[in-house]
Amino acid sequence: MESIGRTMVGREREREVLSDFVTASGGRALVLRGDTGVGKSALLEHVADLAAAEKHRVIRAAGVEAESELPFAGLHQFLYPLLSHIDRLDDVHRRVFDVIFGRTEGTPPSVMTLGIAVLDLLSLAASQNPLLMVLDDGQWLDASSTQVCGFVGRRLTGSSVKLVVVLRSDLPSGFDTAALPELPVTTLSESASEQLLDMHHPGLDQRIRRLVLDEAHGNPLALLELPPYVRGNRAARTAEELFGYTGIPLPLRLQQVYGARIEALDDAVRAELLRGALDGVGAGTAADRPGSTHYRMKDADEAADCGLLDIDPLTGNFVFRHPLVRSTAVQTATPNERRAAHAVLARVHHDDLERRATHLAASVVDPDEEVAAMLEAAANSAVPRGGAMAAVAWLTRAAELSESREERSRRLGSAAYIAGHSGQLDQAQRLVRAGTGAGSNDSPASVVASAYVALFEDGDVRSSQRQVFAAIESMLDSGVREPAELLTRLVDLLLAINQYASDKTAWERSHELLDPLGDLVSTYSRIYQDAWGDVVRRGAGVHERVERAFAGVHEMEPWDATRLGVAAYHVDTLSQYRPALQRTVDREVETGALADAMTMLHLIMLDQIAVGEWDEAERTGQRCLELTTTHRHALFVHHTRAYLGLLAALRGEADRARELQAMVDTWARPRGVGFLTQITDTIGTTAALTEGDYEAAYLHAIGITPPGTFEPYAHQAPRTLLDLVEAALHTGRTEQARTHALAARDAGLPDLSPRLAITTYGALAMTATDPTEADHMYHQAETHPAATRFPYELARIHLAHGIRLRHTHGPKAARHPLTLAADTFQRLGAPTWTERARAELRTAGAPTLASSAHLAALTWQERRIADLAAGGLTNKEIGERMHLSPRTVSSHLYRVFPKLGITSRAALRDALARLSSDQNV
Repeated sequence: MESIGRTMVGREREREVLSDFVTASGGRALVLRGDTGVGKSALLEHVADLAAAEKHRVIRAAGVEAESELPFAGLHQFLYPLLSHIDRLDDVHRRVFDVIFGRTEGTPPSVMTLGIAVLDLLSLAASQNPLLMVLDDGQWLDASSTQVCGFVGRRLTGSSVKLVVVLRSDLPSGFDTAALPELPVTTLSESASEQLLDMHHPGLDQRIRRLVLDEAHGNPLALLELPPYVRGNRAARTAEELFGYTGIPLPLRLQQVYGARIEALDDAVRAELLRGALDGVGAGTAADRPGSTHYRMKDADEAADCGLLDIDPLTGNFVFRHPLVRSTAVQTATPNERRAAHAVLARVHHDDLERRATHLAASVVDPDEEVAAMLEAAANSAVPRGGAMAAVAWLTRAAELSESREERSRRLGSAAYIAGHSGQLDQAQRLVRAGTGAGSNDSPASVVASAYVALFEDGDVRSSQRQVFAAIESMLDSGVREPAELLTRLVDLLLAINQYASDKTAWERSHELLDPLGDLVSTYSRIYQDAWGDVVRRGAGVHERVERAFAGVHEMEPWDATRLGVAAYHVDTLSQYRPALQRTVDREVETGALADAMTMLHLIMLDQIAVGEWDEAERTGQRCLELTTTHRHALFVHHTRAYLGLLAALRGEADRARELQAMVDTWARPRGVGFLTQITDTIGTTAALTEGDYEAAYLHAIGITPPGTFEPYAHQAPRTLLDLVEAALHTGRTEQARTHALAARDAGLPDLSPRLAITTYGALAMTATDPTEADHMYHQAETHPAATRFPYELARIHLAHGIRLRHTHGPKAARHPLTLAADTFQRLGAPTWTERARAELRTAGAPTLASSAHLAALTWQERRIADLAAGGLTNKEIGERMHLSPRTVSSHLYRVFPKLGITSRAALRDALARLSSDQNV
């Protein structure tokens, strides 16, 4: 928004008022009142520019605190440019000015006499051009001048003179009783604040940007001046927030806004302000409400009287007028004053572990094992609630206060471990070096940090794998005889590296190393070991173990919840845990385990793909790609691109799919990241199947696993079962297709996961030569309790079933499964599959628009809810499965009943059966 010669942001209303003020006929006065730094002077410049553009003569004056006791000092400023007009006044008025300007002696005139003389002078001066008089910092104008300006301001009507006075709202002024019209100048809105900040400080780190916006609270001066100071103190930011510092480091100019008033307070009142500031007492209308545990400031009326505090109208508590007051109170205090305040606050929060530990830590200087242990407990309590970044700071401070070298090193190692999970990879390495010494890069704690960095920043699975193997063997050689936290971290990291490498030799070496260790390896780690590697050979019972483990998800550290989610993915039970992941992910992105949040987004996206929510999956993938790119986690960037490529292939976006496939493969294959290269092969398989290029699909599929077996430690091998079988059948390789289907059955895939059960039954049905076996297997696949949770696979099985029925039982029998297939593919957004199913329907004699009237009457979501309800699930159970509230489920059923011509839940099964029967007509 352009003002004349200047850019102004978020002042539309004020600019409109000032424009009307300048252009309106006749004289008038206006007071601009607002806090320091809120932009009053900028508006004053704006109105002066407007007036100059309208050919007004502009006369400026400014109140000066040093001259506030000098009578008529301010009036002299105003009138000095008009002295040449005084000689044209009559003798009476001229003598008045001679007296007040000291040119002659005499009795000072009354306010009325002087005011009338000033009006006469102004009228004379404005006879040629309109006059605008602007007064900045009017609160410092001497009392005599203030009275005259108020008198004059009330009597400008009918003249060509306008008066604008700027006042600070936190200081009393003689203009307070002048009865002049006022325009309040408030802080900027959130959107205007963001615009102003981005205009003057583009490209700020998002966390710094948020800190500045919160601290400035809409104050333009703070928005403009804070960013350089925040950037300069970024490394210590978290520790300062938690240990003895509140708010952003303030430049001197902002400290001066409130500093002088704070220093003038009584010592006891300053101490109250300091305690309130260090405990995070709110500011302004966002103040603490009933039930708040913040410190309650007492006997601070003096601070309220001078504009530093307000009183919350709901609680009656003192609150800071602005966040800058709070920051200034802390920065102007001495270190000893801050430590004393923290000691008091620790006693106040005796029953609050995290607050007490924080304040105690800031109140001591020398090592103190009791305080260190309390900080460690606070960190442990914060992590499951999304407080990983706070936990890093607490553990770092706990290490500083540790009385033994061993405890210091252990706590720094824990801080480094959490820092790695929270995306602070550089800090993780610094913390480990601080705990082990510069020459101890092969220590187990150092290996955890350096291997994390090597894996996530650059996908270096080979060197990180070697490091971790050596570290675990070293720990075992040193005589570890009971479960150890550091050993668990190394084991879990090794398993994660192995998963990404997907290397048979490394996995077998890991089993040889870990299997004999018994209880030294945690229960969770055993789940990861069996699920992440070769689920075909080691996955029996994993989904029950995951379910038992997830029962305690609310008390679980985010990395364990994430790892268990990955295990659930490998056995295709993600849907039941997705609500927990969705609740967690936003929290972790802000202040928690950022790296785990990235994996959670991957898991949410995978489940959205599986259940057919492809638009939502695209949005989740794009969000994850932005997050991983911003934080430069190269492994996760390419991992996300792989899933986006797979989704594009499913949707028939072949060019985009292959572009992403090439991008990921080029990065992952030289590094040996087999997990991702398997996905790129799957992208090729899926894209080729979507296009109907079955030969290419077959060649891609056997690149993952040969027919008749499931390549060990290739996680995509069982997932491509249906792809390989279908591609083989369409290319005349019926023997290979049958061999592969039987291998799936013999390997026990139906017992490992619901998806593998459906695809195994489908593959057996497609390849069966015995019609009875085929019918039985199709029935097994299509009526499986979890079939509707995997609509893409189910639709492909319906399509194959329909084609077989058309050949064996005639066109009429084929229409039902073909209609289900076409409807599902259309809903998913798979156009080539939709057209394929419709073509089969046309061959079966069905109309071009194949969907039945009954099915068209029910949306996909309504149909799915109806099917689940007919199966006996409660609204709550349906909601958990479909990620809806029970009330939403009830609303859908309320709409379904009249569409089906029924009035009760008990009639659902028969009504849905009639739908199926009608489709055979």
